[in-house]
Amino acid sequence: MTKIVVFNQKGGVGKTTTTLNLAALLARRGDEPLLIDLDPQAHLSAISGAAAGDGRDSLYAFYQEAKQLAQLIRTSDCGWSIIPSHLDLSKVDTQFGKGPRALQRLNAGIVRENLNTNRPILMDACPQLGVLSLNGIFACDRVLIPISADYLAVNGALQIDRTLRALERVLEKPPMRRFVITRFDSRRRMSWDIDRKLRERFGAEMCETRISESVSLAESPAKNCDVFTHAPESRGARDYVSLLEELEAAGFVS
Repeated sequence: MTKIVVFNQKGGVGKTTTTLNLAALLARRGDEPLLIDLDPQAHLSAISGAAAGDGRDSLYAFYQEAKQLAQLIRTSDCGWSIIPSHLDLSKVDTQFGKGPRALQRLNAGIVRENLNTNRPILMDACPQLGVLSLNGIFACDRVLIPISADYLAVNGALQIDRTLRALERVLEKPPMRRFVITRFDSRRRMSWDIDRKLRERFGAEMCETRISESVSLAESPAKNCDVFTHAPESRGARDYVSLLEELEAAGFVS
């Protein structure tokens, strides 16, 4: 089944929010997604009620102690399974080089343990291009790139486009990718201007769905839940339903 990494080299673009709410939708229909938190900030782990108190209980132990990924999976009350992150994971970049074995390590673990046979995997990558985010890219078959509707994010989108194109030369099979605009405010001319520029640049790789600026999307992580638990009738919830439907129709999620 699908392995998706949600990635952007710029922070604050809705990466964790997007991972969280797509996972919630998949869980609600019985797909039992597995989440992998690749961000040492561990926000996704905390929201899922699966914060690791020690690095040895987190994804860090897979890298540092060669623990099996399956040993690190926790069942979240939110309806999905997750391999949690921990601040110790920030050490991985300095402890391991960027050679082929280091970059393929997560993918090798997923394949070896058959973790992707019957359920989708969603990976929340950290917002830096390093060993962790590259592990997510090398392990995935899909890259979803949230871009917030601000001018700095446009430059970030161009940067990640260059990064992914450069990586295509070393990836066995370049992953399918989609860009999705987040924090979109239809009342602001700037949002529409950014939307136009991105569609001119990325064409069919841009999702038609836009994730609107939404109080409910901002509030739900603070309540340690997804938007469908917090405000199921909200605009934010409707936007993520539309996004998943669009991604499925395009064969991006299966």
